[in-house]
Amino acid sequence: MPASAPVEHVTAPVRGMHCAACVGTVERALRGVGGVEDASVNLATEQANVAFDPARTDFGALQAAVTAAGYELVTPTAAPARETADGDDARRAAEQRALRRRFVAGAILTAPVVIGSMPEIFPWAPAALRNPWLLLVLSAPVQWWVGASLHRGFLHDLRYRSASMSTLVSIGTGAAWLFSLAVTLWPHAFMDLGAMTYYETSAVVITLVVLGRWLEVRARGRTSEAIRRLVRLAPRTARMLRDGAEIDVPTADVIVGDLVRIRPGERVPVDGVVAEGRSTLDESMLTGESLPVTKEPGATVFSGTLNHSGTFIVRATRVGAETTLARIVKLVAEAQGSRAPIQRLADRVAAVFVPIVLVIAALTFAGWVLLGPSPSLLYALTNAVAVLVIACPCAMGLATPTAIMVGTGKGAEHGVLIKSATALEQLHRVDVLVFDKTGTLTVGRPDVTDVIVAAGVAVDDVLAIAAAAEQGSEHPIGAAIVARAKECGLALPPVSEFTSVAGRGIDAMAPDGRVLIGNRLLMDERGTETGALDAQAAALAQTGRTVIYVAFAGRVLGVIAVGDVLKPDAAASVLALRSRGVDVVMLTGDRRATAEGIARQAGIDRVLADVLPEDKARQVRTLRDEGKLVAMIGDGINDAPALAAADVGIAMGSGTDVAIEAADVTLMRGDVGGVVIALDLSRRTIRIIKENLVWAFGYNVVLIPVAAGLLYPLWGILLSPILAGAAMAFSSVSVVTNSLRLRRWRPRPVA
Repeated sequence: MPASAPVEHVTAPVRGMHCAACVGTVERALRGVGGVEDASVNLATEQANVAFDPARTDFGALQAAVTAAGYELVTPTAAPARETADGDDARRAAEQRALRRRFVAGAILTAPVVIGSMPEIFPWAPAALRNPWLLLVLSAPVQWWVGASLHRGFLHDLRYRSASMSTLVSIGTGAAWLFSLAVTLWPHAFMDLGAMTYYETSAVVITLVVLGRWLEVRARGRTSEAIRRLVRLAPRTARMLRDGAEIDVPTADVIVGDLVRIRPGERVPVDGVVAEGRSTLDESMLTGESLPVTKEPGATVFSGTLNHSGTFIVRATRVGAETTLARIVKLVAEAQGSRAPIQRLADRVAAVFVPIVLVIAALTFAGWVLLGPSPSLLYALTNAVAVLVIACPCAMGLATPTAIMVGTGKGAEHGVLIKSATALEQLHRVDVLVFDKTGTLTVGRPDVTDVIVAAGVAVDDVLAIAAAAEQGSEHPIGAAIVARAKECGLALPPVSEFTSVAGRGIDAMAPDGRVLIGNRLLMDERGTETGALDAQAAALAQTGRTVIYVAFAGRVLGVIAVGDVLKPDAAASVLALRSRGVDVVMLTGDRRATAEGIARQAGIDRVLADVLPEDKARQVRTLRDEGKLVAMIGDGINDAPALAAADVGIAMGSGTDVAIEAADVTLMRGDVGGVVIALDLSRRTIRIIKENLVWAFGYNVVLIPVAAGLLYPLWGILLSPILAGAAMAFSSVSVVTNSLRLRRWRPRPVA
């Protein structure tokens, strides 16, 4: 079969969008281009994500399609993330300043219009303010300058045969203002109708809409604050060692292999390995771990981490876009720009929302003209305007992406990288969490777990003799014994004639006698009696430990048990997951005895052991076939297929790049507690999204009929266009503000 054509993915800014209807128009334009596999547009980030076949189309064709729809698709820049973020901040600040100026001007001009138009509320108002010609002069700048962007948007919609929020507001306020102008110019023609001017309605609505947009832009800027903080962690310059001298160069000029000096209080500009010196670094921006980490020669350091006290030299291993920080920024940005499945209903409604509202407004006008009380024309105009200005598709378009932006950013702050909105949504519905054992639940390396000694023998003596014999061994078990002896500060006796006995252990000579370190077979072959310790050794072996006998001068001194130990937070994390209604399963290729020993310590009841690497994905699919929504947590290359097979794949950040690429979520800290953080964050974010959607839909479902006058026959209730405008202006602000509550979210301790 021929290989499938490669699909190219591009993320590019879109200019000119103001509401969910705009989003739908841009998406339809992009999907209409031949060769486009998929396209999604995010109102909160103002970006389009497009997957297309480069053999059939190119970015120029995408731009042309978006331009034909009346919007602008901006060519992605290759500038560093920090410069891009600075540019976005500058653009957003300029937009805020412009909206603020227009709102202040609108408020100043609207205040006397409202006072002069409502003598029943403001009886003290000067008679001059009641003059319709003065009201005309004061309201005209509000209608046509303060609201200029809304009217341009309406003309844009007419030109491109689309409809958006600008269409609704422009038609509604324009009708009110132009009707008022007609009453002012020809008062006698409207006298019999009891006509009155609506300058205050158009002015207040325009001013409130501009206020709403200003507040929305401010709030939306705060939703991406987390990613901007990450971007600014990368230093602009690096102090590089070249030809025996130290020079400051732009970080972009550093290449792999260069030596860079890091002084106290500075941030590391590249990923690398400590070549010289020693210090402690704050890595909380990467892992969420607040405790500083000691770095010595040979230790790995990451771009953006903060050096506390010492000075050291780093040999660069990753620079620019390849650093861990840059990859995190890219992952978070992609997640913030992605679309969650829960947004689909809002998208479908937004696609037809504005045309439906226009039809409802027209029916409202006709109904009041035909059936309304006198003066029916005025009632018809007032209620039709109220319907037009109260409808707002912005809230529907912002309900999901704003929460996703804040949620993914909050996850990054706590060392949980969520790669897509789909993964964030799926997590909250997970029924089963499948843990790999080695390196996930356990630390992934052998450690001394138990030391059993014969009568009259000290534990330190057994450890010291065993470590002395194992110093020359490269076996991981030997390294674990030596490490434990060093931790205890033990002095090691001299040994000589070190010999490795294949499949048995070690034979060495100490000044006072022969040392044997190994299994039961070695002891039997050398005629060393082990009976007194056999029962305890067998019990340890049943828990999956590797048991090492230690003998000196023909006598067994003790038994050392070595095994891969549980991570400190594993048992508490498993308990926390089970308390949240999630079943926990261990999946491992280890022997059942070893696996069940670890599972008992972790509090896991279901164990799938002796599973070959190629069968791990099949086991995950089997769980899914049971009707479960499955998340898989692993760290190794052999876990990558299982991570991809799960509904949500979660990789430990301490694992391989292959596992991280295959996963939907990465736990940068490398501890099991990150799984609980990810689950809780997902549940909290989805709850916020549901609240937003209920508000966005409920607001329109309830208030549009009220604005149309459905309550008037029953209780005589009508909704003033001014109140309708206020409600519309603050609807999208309320959704964004609700999403910003996620910024205060903190993970609950699992221990």
